[in-house]
Amino acid sequence: QVQLVESGGGLVQLGGSLRLSCAASGGIVSINVMGWYRQAPGKERELVAAITSGGSTNYADSVKGRFTISRDDAKKTAYLQMNSLKPDDTAVYYCHARLRIQGRAYRWDDYWGQGTQVTVSS
Repeated sequence: QVQLVESGGGLVQLGGSLRLSCAASGGIVSINVMGWYRQAPGKERELVAAITSGGSTNYADSVKGRFTISRDDAKKTAYLQMNSLKPDDTAVYYCHARLRIQGRAYRWDDYWGQGTQVTVSS
């Protein structure tokens, strides 16, 4: 029922920009946290950025000053604006949400998107 649909990934040159979107749907009552994670080949999945329902944000040190996370609660959508991209940013980026759904609003559940490839050429 719940789905996270990602868009905006692709191939970009060193120093370029991309904007990722993640739209949540499926009888959602509330969303506590939305965030972006990434995983490069041979590497562990790592948190890139997260934003709470109150607007508090958290960023990995490697992206501070370059990436900005935001959310539109009316659209149930999170965004990741990525500027000054580097080859080390190349990875599969995954959207994550911790949310409550209709019928079981007493509990929080975690959901993940399918992932979108970001490739930065050098």
